[in-house]
Amino acid sequence: MTDTYLVERDCQVPGPQTSNLADILERILDKGIVIAGDIKIDLLDIELLTIRLRLFVASVDTAKKAGIDWWETDPALSSRAARDSLLEENRELRERLAALEPEAGETTDRDREEDRRP
Repeated sequence: MTDTYLVERDCQVPGPQTSNLADILERILDKGIVIAGDIKIDLLDIELLTIRLRLFVASVDTAKKAGIDWWETDPALSSRAARDSLLEENRELRERLAALEPEAGETTDRDREEDRRP
């Protein structure tokens, strides 16, 4: 005779499903999460300082879908943006030089080719 009350049974306890950290992080990066807050310092009903904090945590794809892509145009973060920034600065300097010295305004074929490069 076996003691049935000692036999372990596989049964699910009702309640919320548990998720591991990887699942939670994947969900956050997939959907994105915004954390917003304001810090306000007043003295005698006079506003001295207001700091607005906004934090958007998401994957690159999710951020692009939301219209956020500043890292692609910041020269400090993107080599393409840095190169484009240098080309733009070079073009502006040539225009200024051409305005200051009319004879220097004649560009060579090499100069025109540099301006066309991406």
